[in-house]
Amino acid sequence: MASGGHAIRGSRVGAGPMGETERGEAAPRVKVSYWCANGHETAPSFSVGEDVEAPVHWDCPQCGYPAGMDPANPPSPVRNEPYKTHLAYVKERRSEEDGAALLAEALEALHTRRGSIAS
Repeated sequence: MASGGHAIRGSRVGAGPMGETERGEAAPRVKVSYWCANGHETAPSFSVGEDVEAPVHWDCPQCGYPAGMDPANPPSPVRNEPYKTHLAYVKERRSEEDGAALLAEALEALHTRRGSIAS
């Protein structure tokens, strides 16, 4: 045995000659062009059918901006809000006075638990 004793060497599940006769007919497809704000064109293909409709927007694979079907009027890029810390969200909800009162209350409770009341 020249192949080292492996009768099906180089084969994998699904390997072999596959043609239209074995797989069936391919669904009819249509290419739709989308353009982003950077001028990139993307043309994914979609299945054609009564209940199938191409999406209005598509993400550009080159820059990630949203792309639309009108090359002269592409959708504007989405503005992402910068990352906010937990403290930034708390400061949006509470004033400085509220924060000072909560801190004083928490320190009072801590000193009471430890048995040493600060003056």
